[in-house]
Amino acid sequence: MGKYIHNLETNKIELHFDKSEYMGLSDEQKKEIKSNFLWSKSAGTWVSRSTRNHYFALKIAEKLGLENGGKEGERLSYAEQLERKAERAEARAERMELHAANAEKRAENLQAELNRYRGDTAFFTQPIIAGHSGSQAFARQRERIFDRYRKGFEEYRKSEYFKDRAETARQTANMAQLKNPVYLHNRIKECKATIAKLEKNIVAYEERLYRIEQGEIIKSYDGKVIPSERYETAIQETIEKMEYEIDKLALLENKLDEIGGEKFSKDNIKPGYIVGMKRWGKCEILSAGPVNVTFKILKGGAAGGVLTEPYAAIVKVLEEKETEAIKIVNPYQVGDILTMHYGMDTKNPVYMAYQVIKTTETGVKLQQIAVEKGVPVKDRFISDKQVQKKVVKSKWSDFVGVYMDDRQLHKYEIKEMAGAV
Repeated sequence: MGKYIHNLETNKIELHFDKSEYMGLSDEQKKEIKSNFLWSKSAGTWVSRSTRNHYFALKIAEKLGLENGGKEGERLSYAEQLERKAERAEARAERMELHAANAEKRAENLQAELNRYRGDTAFFTQPIIAGHSGSQAFARQRERIFDRYRKGFEEYRKSEYFKDRAETARQTANMAQLKNPVYLHNRIKECKATIAKLEKNIVAYEERLYRIEQGEIIKSYDGKVIPSERYETAIQETIEKMEYEIDKLALLENKLDEIGGEKFSKDNIKPGYIVGMKRWGKCEILSAGPVNVTFKILKGGAAGGVLTEPYAAIVKVLEEKETEAIKIVNPYQVGDILTMHYGMDTKNPVYMAYQVIKTTETGVKLQQIAVEKGVPVKDRFISDKQVQKKVVKSKWSDFVGVYMDDRQLHKYEIKEMAGAV
């Protein structure tokens, strides 16, 4: 049987074996290969679909009995990878534009014959006489022309499809996303999280390797002894992944600096400011956190909607109208009953209730009580657990109170309880 290699240049797993060896595989083996690999005509080999995690690709290579051919090539920097991706996208855009032009030309040719009859009313309205050979021949000719005309519309549709594909490829080739501050912000955040996770993995591998070196035996979930070589390999592979992520992070941060960096933050954006948000237009800032802002959309079909996005989504400040901090007054007293109802209407039966055990200036301590036939039963506690909740104001309405599992708790009035009984 052949071998498998890890191509560092493409960061893909490649399966190398003869066609006769492939034809000798079972249908199930072929199915596994096709599920995890793609055939590359240019390389003449099966290339893994995966780019970062090759677990399944390697498992299939081992099941096939392929020899480990090691690594080949040299790892490309993230910038070089983007450059290659742009080159491929540019070539793809040119192919799609050629396909679009050819399809449009075919459409024009298919519809040209019928277009010549425009204005000839007799051609379109001439009746067909049954049994008359000349009339029947004309009917067949006219139907062929109509059929070609209909096929012309299919070619026009193909042309539009190829134009859309070409436009998408052009956007990839132009690397427009590297000029989008929101995209860069999110990718930088992902990179930092990945690097932190990889660092944590290296520490764990080194700790286990040290334990093995001290004579401890570590076993896998199936009871097999894990050799130190496995952790040494894992450490090396993780370091390589981390180097890639650090390289990627540096490029993304440079691109963000090139377009002006992070212009806005908690220091210069305050609740009440009117800003222009990327995609959403004119918006009002409701809250400004360490990383993200929550805002209300003021115009367009989504007006009134409340969303949260990073500061990078702010295009410009339209009005510095800082709102005064709203003092929230705790509306509850000890003994109050707070409830959840079926549906949104508080007139609906109660299915969960809590009693206020203690109050502070900013919150309450709650304990769950029984509910019978949709009515809360005061002082009949069904749980010893007490929960502290902060009183807050809703961003979407005038509601001031507490939430449980992201649902509002509404005060159950005494008259409501008496009426229900």
